[in-house]
This record gives sequence, C-alpha cells and structure tokens, in this order.
Amino acid sequence: MNYVIWDIETDSAQVDWATIIEIGAIFLDENFNEKDRFTARCRMPQDRVPSATALCISKSNVDLITKGNLSHYQMITQVENKFREWSPAIFIGFSSIDFDDEILRREFFKSLRKPYLTNTEGNSRHDALNMIKAAFAIDTNIFKTELNLKGNKSMKLESLARLNGFDSRNAHSALFDTELTVKILDLLKKKQPDLWHEYLKTASKVVVENLIKQEKMFTINENFFGKNYLFLVAPLHPRSCMHPVYKGWAQAVNLSSNIEGLQKLNYQDLKKEMKKSPRFYKTIKLNKAPIILNKNLAMKVEPYKKIDPALINKRAELMKVNEKFSQDICNILKENAEEKIETSSQVDVEPEETIYSGDFDIFNKDVSLFKRFHTSDWEEKFILLDKFKDDRLVSFGHSLIFNEAPEILPKDIYKKIKQKIASRILSTNKEKWWTVSAFYSECDEIRENDDKMFSFKTIDEKLKFLDGINDYVMNLEQKYSDA
Repeated sequence: MNYVIWDIETDSAQVDWATIIEIGAIFLDENFNEKDRFTARCRMPQDRVPSATALCISKSNVDLITKGNLSHYQMITQVENKFREWSPAIFIGFSSIDFDDEILRREFFKSLRKPYLTNTEGNSRHDALNMIKAAFAIDTNIFKTELNLKGNKSMKLESLARLNGFDSRNAHSALFDTELTVKILDLLKKKQPDLWHEYLKTASKVVVENLIKQEKMFTINENFFGKNYLFLVAPLHPRSCMHPVYKGWAQAVNLSSNIEGLQKLNYQDLKKEMKKSPRFYKTIKLNKAPIILNKNLAMKVEPYKKIDPALINKRAELMKVNEKFSQDICNILKENAEEKIETSSQVDVEPEETIYSGDFDIFNKDVSLFKRFHTSDWEEKFILLDKFKDDRLVSFGHSLIFNEAPEILPKDIYKKIKQKIASRILSTNKEKWWTVSAFYSECDEIRENDDKMFSFKTIDEKLKFLDGINDYVMNLEQKYSDA
C-alpha cells in the first residue's frame, strides 16, 4: 500500500468555517520512498473573514492571500485530482483526524464533491500523532523530547522534529510540515519496525470493527493530561458492543475493573457506576484510527502486570458470554445520549454545519451531477444547479459562482448572496464564524501584546504584517457595507 502524507494551513481553527489556503502532500511507496509531491496555495475567497491568529501562524501575509495564481475553487479542484491520481493509499497527517480531515471533507462538500475521498474508494486514513502517542506509551524514550509548560513530553511536530535532529525552522508551511511528518514517521518505522504495521492496521474502519467483534481482549492507548497510557480492555458482547446512537463508537471495559462485581449490579446501580470517574468502560471510535495492539503490551505495565493472568482471562470471558450486561451498558449510553441531544442548543444550524446531519438520500441523488458541474463553464454551472435537489448544494453552488464568476449571476441572486454574506461578516454578535469586528479585536490584541510574536523576528515585522491583513479586512468591510 502506498502512503500520502499531507498537511494544510487554514484561515481559521473553526472546523465548520475554516478555509484551506495552503496544502502540501507527499506520495510515498510502501517502503517510504518518495514518488511524487504536490503543493498549492490559493487566494482567499471574498465571502469570509480570516482569523488574524491563523494567518500569523502560517505567515500568510496580504500578498499571499490576495495575489496567488489559484482561486480557492481551482486549488480544491487540483487537490481532488491529485488525491484521486494517487489513490488507493493510506492518507496520514499529523493530528489530522479531527482537524485536517474534517476541514478537507467540508471543503469538498461545499465545492460539490464527494466529501470522503481519503477513506473511501480503496483509500484509508490514519493519524501520525495517534501512532506517536502509542509509541511513547510503549517506550517512553522512543524519541528525544522536550517538556512543555505542564512538565509533560511535548508531542508537537516542530518540537519532535527539532529534538530529533531535523531542521524545523520553516515549520507551519504546509509542505514543510509534511516533510517533517515524513521524517518523524520514517524514524518511528525504523525504531519500532515490528509495531509499524500494527499501528497502521486500524486505518480501516472495517478492520477496527472486525477486531473489536472478534478479539477477546487487546491493548488500546489513551492520553490523559499530556501523558500516554496503555489499557487492557475487553470489548462488550459481539452483538451488543456498538453505541446505539453514535453508530461508529464501539464499547469496551477496562480489565483492571471488578467485572464480576459490575455484572451483579442492577440496572440503576450500574447506571450510577457508569457516572463515576475514572470510568470502567472505554469508547473506541472506529473511524478515528484508534490504536489497537496485542494484549501482551498492556499486560507488561501497571496495573495489569500485578493482576493474575487467569483473573484477567476470566473477566474477558465474562464479557463474551454475558450479553445482558453489555445490553444494559448500551441502553444506559442510549439514555445519556438522548438526554444530551434533548438539552443541546437549538440554535439554527447553517448548511455548512450539516455534513453529517443532512438528508443523505437527497445528497446522494445529486452526486451524479458533480462531474458534469465541474466540467461545465460557469454559465452552464449556474443552469445545471436547477437540476440539484439538495438545497444546500444549490446554495454552495451559488457561492462558488459568486466568488469565481459573479458577472453571470442574475442581479436578484447576486444581491441576495451579497446580503447574506454581509449579514454574516458584518454582524457585531458573537458568531460561529469569524466576523469583521472579531477580526479587529483579535488583531488589536496581537498588536498590543508583545508576547504574541509567533515566528516574527521583530515587533516591526509583526506590525507590518498585521497592517497588511487589517487593510484586507477593511476592504472586505467596505465591499459589503452597501449590501
């Protein structure tokens, strides 16, 4: 299997609202030899406000976000084409499962593309940070590290790279961070060759589910307060091991717990026990590349090495045969989830936030139109949107045209889109997306705080940078002030 190691830089840390402004990716063969590489940067779309902090981190100055050769739509097109060209592969980023992957999915979704390219059509995905955390839990000296402010080993990419002999001075550009990730993973592969494929086997959701349903016990890794631990767990009964509401979550029990005593509890007492901390049960998210390893690794560490192996085996066996106990746990989890849903905020959900909650049947009916949409000129694209059934996709399509070819939009639609953008970015309320007023406040705070230097070498350099992106947002404000 080939590998695609990749990284992005964005204009925001808000997953539903972030824009990819730079991407880097390296294509490797099964032996980690480079076969190809790809990098692209785009201009900022004119319908959103960036975060000053995000731009400072990536040093995306006003020229980079306004004068690039590629529009955002053009860059995303190149990304999809290149990733398809490299498929099938295992896609790996550093701390990517909950950020880079999620943003890429939304970028594809909002540009009328299939969102799940990195884990469908023969592809799978993993997270370098998950693997590194597991490696540290097994061998605390696997890499040279420095301590963070809390006194724990730093797991930051730049820190790991620098401490292990790699030049990290250009960290926080997408391709350079990709190169650092390749170097760290290659080092991990050489230091723990026997575990490398064990780490990678959970890149596939199907493999993870099969492991959980078939194995009697295994080792998992979790991180608490900056420290990495190994846990020996037994999955719930094979027919009742999945969360009844969150379908991609499997459940297991910690084998240091008194399983015999827990199984004797009545339903209400079990419910009380499940609220106690630390919890006796563990959640394993199938599609988040969890680390699942041989049981022997956890049996070598505290507290499992002090427990009679026969007792551990008995507890694991009890989980396999007592389906009622597993059903009770799942029913309690269901009650808790439904209660949480009922009490959750009822704030109106925007289309950008519905990648997991929309009507999938309607969405899937429109998928057949995607290729035609992207191969049409902009006037044909606009006409084709009449054939789409999913209102979200129609809205996204109009936004794409507004940014790429606004002159072909009818005046009423153009005005409606512009008014919607204005109502969002000129809002003075605290919004889910970044607003002009939020940007100004953030920019002023960075400007006045000498501790917030990011990678700027001098205060004058920082102030010049801030002046540039501030002017950019002022121009945005002026553009929409008459909407």
